Amino acid sequence: MAQQLLSIITFLPLVAALIMALFMRGDDPAAQMGAKRLALFTTTATFLVSLFLLAEFDPSNTGFQFVVEHEWIMGLTYRMGVDGISILFIMLITFLMPIVIWSTWEVTTRVKDYMIAFLVLETLMIGVFSALDLVLFYLFFEASLIPMFLIIGIWGGKDRIYAAFKFFLYTFLGSVLMLVAMIAMFNAAGTTCIGGCGEGNVSLLTHTFSSDSFSLMGFQIVGGMQTLLFLAFFASFAVKMPMWPVHTWLPDAHVQAPTAGSVVLAAVLLKMGGYGFLRFSLPMFPVATDLLAPVVFWMSAIAIVYTSLVALVQSDMKKLIAYSSVAHMGYVTMGIFTVNQQGLDGAIFQMISHGFISGALFLAVGVIYDRMHTREIDAYGGLVLRMPRYALVFMFFTMANVGLPGTSGFVGEFLTIMGIFQVNTWVALVAASGVILSASYALWLYRRVVFGDLVKDSLKTITDMTGREKAIFAPLIFMTLLLGIYPSLVTDIIGPSVAALITDYNASLPVTELAAVALH
Repeated sequence: MAQQLLSIITFLPLVAALIMALFMRGDDPAAQMGAKRLALFTTTATFLVSLFLLAEFDPSNTGFQFVVEHEWIMGLTYRMGVDGISILFIMLITFLMPIVIWSTWEVTTRVKDYMIAFLVLETLMIGVFSALDLVLFYLFFEASLIPMFLIIGIWGGKDRIYAAFKFFLYTFLGSVLMLVAMIAMFNAAGTTCIGGCGEGNVSLLTHTFSSDSFSLMGFQIVGGMQTLLFLAFFASFAVKMPMWPVHTWLPDAHVQAPTAGSVVLAAVLLKMGGYGFLRFSLPMFPVATDLLAPVVFWMSAIAIVYTSLVALVQSDMKKLIAYSSVAHMGYVTMGIFTVNQQGLDGAIFQMISHGFISGALFLAVGVIYDRMHTREIDAYGGLVLRMPRYALVFMFFTMANVGLPGTSGFVGEFLTIMGIFQVNTWVALVAASGVILSASYALWLYRRVVFGDLVKDSLKTITDMTGREKAIFAPLIFMTLLLGIYPSLVTDIIGPSVAALITDYNASLPVTELAAVALH
């Protein structure tokens, strides 16, 4: 039964979406409420089942657990499993989705379709983080674009069509390069053994993705081919993160997306890029990773400083938080490519923490947008006089986003800066300046929205948070505090898998280099 838990978690939302599509009719208030309740019940049940998966998980086992494998089509394999890295992302998804559904309670336009889009998206996101077959991963990775494209394009703002197509084209075109690289790898693996076919050449790649038709992970990819393949995969994941300078789709997507769409986009979809770096770039292309890591460091450092400065001049709250997300993802890419324990632990921790904090910030913007129907910063001011509870919640997540000690935001940034300091002190210095800049734009936003005199007539009748809204924020506050005070809840789970990844990465470097010499 334990082995089937992962499949249940993955496809339960999809089953509910099919039931909703086939058997629920009408768009009257009763039908709308029925769709919302079914979606909330399903996502909550999925989260409860995922708790059993976490309880059964053995952190000391660095291999994949709960592996399910079946013959698929054209010699490919349906193979799913989790390790210490991927299980926390699955828990993040299942934890957030009931909150996301509950935050959509005020939606009245095509409610059934809206719920179906989020349920399908949940299945696809879980599939990305649990797929162990290269082709299966790619299918989940690409298919996840479709529900988000629809969410932005149908339920978004006035420029939603432009933002939806920009989001889709950027991320899809980046992924096409990954598909080309996969085909090249399949072709090479099917015709020759790159670097030798002996068992001694099998490296950590056997611990990541595999395909029955083409055991790509058993081959050493050497020379210029490894660099080209690395760049192809890198392009896909860099756009998804998004890294500077291919980040411009994100602010537009966030501004036009509905609140729930922004939460999922920031909290989960961006993390697929970081997860791809961990699963592909490091283990499959170690020499190229080692060669190009300094470039990634400076790209990340530029992203942290540049997007923080851009955030300072924004007039739209969502756009400011979107640029903040790009800056925080700069710490993630920086930590990943240090390939040391502190850097990788910090990068993964930062991704998990950012899921809670950024999701809460977009929800906080949604609370006042639902009342005033504007996200312009100048339209607000003095909200603390009318919405003291909202002001307290917004302050908490603003400080967590800055990296206040005691919150989860501090732990991730601290570990990544420690990791990069061991590799490049100049990059660490530039990255550390991002902490000051983040405080500047975050506190500037908070001061203009919450403090000051209540002079605008439109704000004099605004009401404080409802019971439902307070209940939505409560679990996010709890997790942000819990991980800030007790970070070992995360590091104890990811630590052994990260240590194994580093060990195998370091071991594969000289093997691949020797293979390149022998091939030459």
